[in-house]
Amino acid sequence: MTESLLPEEFRLPPVVLGNPTMEAVDRDIAAPLMHVPGARWWIAFAVAAGVMLVGFALMGYTFAVGVGVWGINAPVYWAFAIVNFVFWIGIGHAGTLISAILLLFRQRWRNAIARLSETLTIFAVMTAAMFPLLHLGRPWVFFWIFPYPNSLRLWVNFRSPLVWDVFAILTYLTVSIMFWYVGLIPDLAALRERAATRVHRAVYSFLSWGWTGLSRHWHHYELAYLILAGLATPLVLSVHTIVSFDFSTSIIPGWHSTIFPPYFVAGAVFSGFAMVMVVILALRGYFHLEHLITMTHLDNMNKILLATSLMVGYSYVMEFFIAWYSADEIERYAFHNRAFGPYWWALAIMLVGNVVAPQVHWFRRARRSIPVMFVVALAVLVGMWIERFVIIVVSLHRDFLPSAWGMYWPTIVDVGILAGSFGFFFTATLIFVRVLPSISMTEVKSALPGAQPSIHAARPMVGRPVEKIDV
Repeated sequence: MTESLLPEEFRLPPVVLGNPTMEAVDRDIAAPLMHVPGARWWIAFAVAAGVMLVGFALMGYTFAVGVGVWGINAPVYWAFAIVNFVFWIGIGHAGTLISAILLLFRQRWRNAIARLSETLTIFAVMTAAMFPLLHLGRPWVFFWIFPYPNSLRLWVNFRSPLVWDVFAILTYLTVSIMFWYVGLIPDLAALRERAATRVHRAVYSFLSWGWTGLSRHWHHYELAYLILAGLATPLVLSVHTIVSFDFSTSIIPGWHSTIFPPYFVAGAVFSGFAMVMVVILALRGYFHLEHLITMTHLDNMNKILLATSLMVGYSYVMEFFIAWYSADEIERYAFHNRAFGPYWWALAIMLVGNVVAPQVHWFRRARRSIPVMFVVALAVLVGMWIERFVIIVVSLHRDFLPSAWGMYWPTIVDVGILAGSFGFFFTATLIFVRVLPSISMTEVKSALPGAQPSIHAARPMVGRPVEKIDV
C-alpha cells in the first residue's frame, strides 16, 4: 500500500487501512443497520416517542379548543409558536452549510458528518413547518396561503414576507431532500449487497435505482451532487433572510432593523451546528465510531461554533448601538427594556449561552474535550431559543402605547408542544440511524489511500472507487 497523500489528521487509524479498507468502512457504518437495537436505544426511543405523543395530543387539544389555551394575549399575539418556528428553521441550516458549502470549498473534513447533518436539516424543517399551521388557529384552511383560482376570490399578498416564507421553506425542504437522497444512492447499493434477507435486498435495490458503480453512474452522480450543492448554497442565506423579513419589515420597536438578515443567518448556522454537535457526540459514543468521526472533525466544528458565536455577539452589540445612535426615544426604550425590564433574565441567559460559553473554544484542550463541547452545545441551544423569545416576546409586550402593555407567560400547553417538537425530532433521528447509514460510506472511502490518484484531483469531493462498487 502506498503512503497516503492526506494530511495525518485526516487519516483513519490502522484498523481500517490496508487491503480491507473499503470493506471495513462499509462494515462499521452498516453495523447499526444489521443488528438488533440495544436496551439504551429502546429507552431513548421510548422517551422521545412518549414526549412526541404528548406534544401531538396537546396539538390536537389546541385544534379542538383553540389557541386560547396558549399564553398569548394582547399585545403578545406571537409567542411560543413563532419562537419555535424560527428556532427549528435555524437548526436546519447547519446541514446545508456542512454538506453543500463545504463541499463546494473542497473541505474534506465534512465527509464523516455530512450525512447526519443533511438528515437533521430535513427533520428540523419538518418540525418547523408544524408551527405556522398551529399558529393559524384553523389549520384545516392552510391552503388559503397558496395562490390558486377559487370561488371565494381569495388571493395571497405577494408583498408579505409571510407568503415568502411559504415558498422559501418549501423550496429549501425540496432541495434538501433531493441533495440528501442523491448522496444516499451509492450507499444504498452497497447495503443491497450486504442485505441479509430478500426483503431488505429488494428494498435497497429499489431505492438505489439500479446503481452498479459504472463510470457513467459516477459521472451523473457527481454532476447531480454538484448542481444540487450549488442550488442549496444560496438557500442557506435566503431562507433565514426571508424569515428575518417577518420582523424587520414591520414597525415594531426592536424589529425594524436592517441588521436582521445577516444576524438571523449567523444565528441559524450557530444553533444548527450546536444541534449537530449534540447528536453527533451521542451517535459517536453509542455506536463507537471514534475512528470515523475523529477528534479533528469535532475540533473543526467547535471552531465554526466559536466563529459564529463571535458574529452573533457582534450583532447583539450592534443592535444596542444602533438603537442608541438612532436617537429614537421609543427604540432606545425597547432595548433598555430588554436589559432592565421584567424579562432581563432572558437577555442574561441569552448572553451567557451564546456569547460567554463558546469562548472556552479558544483553548485547544476545551475544543477536544467531549464533556466540554457537549455542555457548550447545549448552552448554545438554550441560548438561541431564548434569543428568539427575546426578539419576539420582549419586543411585543411593550411597544408604542403604555396603555397596551402586558406580560406573557407560557401555559403548560405551550411547554408541552415545545417538548413534543423535540420528541418528534429525536424520534425521527433515532429511527433514521437504524434504517439508513448515518455516515456516508462513499465520501469516507473517497478519503482513504488508493481511492483516487491525488487529493488535488479535479473532483476530489466524491472520488471514484477502483472497482465497480465497494462493498
